[in-house]
Amino acid sequence: MISFEQVNKWYDSYHALADVSAEVARGEVVVVCGPSGSGKSTLIRTVNRLEEIQKGRIVFDGQDIYAPRLDLNHFRARVGFVFQSFNLFPHLSVAENIMMAPMNVLGQKRADARVRALELLERVGLAAKGDSFPGQLSGGQQQRVAIARALAMNPPAMLFDEPTSALDPEMVGEVLQVMKSLARDGMTMICVTHEMNFAREVADRVWFMDQGSMVETGTPEDFFARPQSPRAQKFLADLRSH
Repeated sequence: MISFEQVNKWYDSYHALADVSAEVARGEVVVVCGPSGSGKSTLIRTVNRLEEIQKGRIVFDGQDIYAPRLDLNHFRARVGFVFQSFNLFPHLSVAENIMMAPMNVLGQKRADARVRALELLERVGLAAKGDSFPGQLSGGQQQRVAIARALAMNPPAMLFDEPTSALDPEMVGEVLQVMKSLARDGMTMICVTHEMNFAREVADRVWFMDQGSMVETGTPEDFFARPQSPRAQKFLADLRSH
């Protein structure tokens, strides 16, 4: 579904991604973890070209995303992206936030877009909040609206960039429950997250990054019980000590 082939990115002289090669199969859930500054968020943001790469190749659902004639807006409409900071439009109702892209990008009629928005709100446990505004919701509720908004475009894959790190601890679980339900339904997902219990329970594979490199990949069982690299061993030891 998604492949990274010798992907490199620099910020001036800083080598943010170094020869990253990895694949995500259709229907697979991959959790990307590693210390701060390891390149996790940069990597996930290259998939919909929020970050440009300087070398290598990324293929999404058979499409080279750097092909010269790629329609970038059309392509991005097919990649669900959930940000750390929700990024909802404060002046629009919850339902209107979800309806906006299907109406403006896919040309859906307003009535049809609203029906779909309310279906998605029910799916994320917010059926009664369609006419509320983002400022009236908790952080966990806002993030669930952001997930519903991404799903409204019927994307073949979803990317999550630290979706719970801006939330109070008691709100984390409600967002992770929605992500778990997506995984159970077979959604292809890449999740950058520090929630290691989520990685244990839900991931098919864990990618461990450090200093812009893919240091280790494996099943959650292997990664948590038998990390191979000294850097992964130290990362997990530090987590356990906290």
